[in-house]
Amino acid sequence: MKKRVLITGATGFVGYHLIKSALANGLEVYANVRKSAVADHLKDFQINYVDLDFGSIYLLRENIEEKKYDYIVHAAAVTKAKNLDDYNKVNAIYTRNLAVAAAQSTHSIQKFIFISSLAALGPLKQKNEKLTEKSASNPVTGYGISKALAETYLAQVPDLPLIIFRPTAVYGPREKDIFILIKTIKAGLELYIGRQEQELSFVHVTDLANIIIRALASDVVGKAYNISDGAVYKRSSLADYVSKALGKKTLTIHVPVAVIKGLAWGMERFYGAFNKIPALNVDKIKELTALNWGCDIKNIQNDFGFVPQFGLEKGINETINWYQKNNWL
Repeated sequence: MKKRVLITGATGFVGYHLIKSALANGLEVYANVRKSAVADHLKDFQINYVDLDFGSIYLLRENIEEKKYDYIVHAAAVTKAKNLDDYNKVNAIYTRNLAVAAAQSTHSIQKFIFISSLAALGPLKQKNEKLTEKSASNPVTGYGISKALAETYLAQVPDLPLIIFRPTAVYGPREKDIFILIKTIKAGLELYIGRQEQELSFVHVTDLANIIIRALASDVVGKAYNISDGAVYKRSSLADYVSKALGKKTLTIHVPVAVIKGLAWGMERFYGAFNKIPALNVDKIKELTALNWGCDIKNIQNDFGFVPQFGLEKGINETINWYQKNNWL
């Protein structure tokens, strides 16, 4: 009999690739999909659908006991919210509710994986250093604060077979934020916020999804792992690889930080009138302008034999090929 895995956030970018990897590894997938969600891109997958009420521990526990999941991968999250309370509600409180439901269930869950974020630790203020699992948590955004709070809540849930993964910036086929940068470069522009050099890290979504699914059957419990492709890049590296892949020469423009902050502030007010949140907001700029997002991945390499298949250049080439084949570019 196949092992059953519940994947939350199934309609999202990472969720799609988690489903793909889970099916490739012979798992029976239950995807949490809200009735209002657009899920046409999942139609070719042979999966089961559930619609969970994350506000009710009782209903979550009832679902777990009914479906008898072996594993839970909690990828659901909001990356944009109006305020910290909204971030915390979805990213922290709902995470705690699902974990408590799993721990209290009469059906024993073998593994509960929470996809946190490197933002839960926050960036370093010095160059030539790397974030480790023991680094102090100093998140600089509401999103990062909510992920850190979720980790704190999870640590307080007894008898939870927990593993936490903290990915850095994730890219790959179907990703939409870095895709905006790629489209800008295709148009011949290379835009930077300010002139401060940065140290950045990335992880391809396939490497992320595959290691998470592999971890389900592991003996590891009670650990957290930072995850990237292991390299640290200059902030120009991404644009360099994109330009090379597209065969484009670009005009480089450094926009002053104050101008971008003013633009983000104005966009927040404009979008707020329509009860929406722009991709570029004042909170997000704190992450985009941070000095150092490099991270150490020795622990995940030692415990899981993690060997990333994609460095940034190879990953960008594969991603752009997908965008072109699927008429995104």
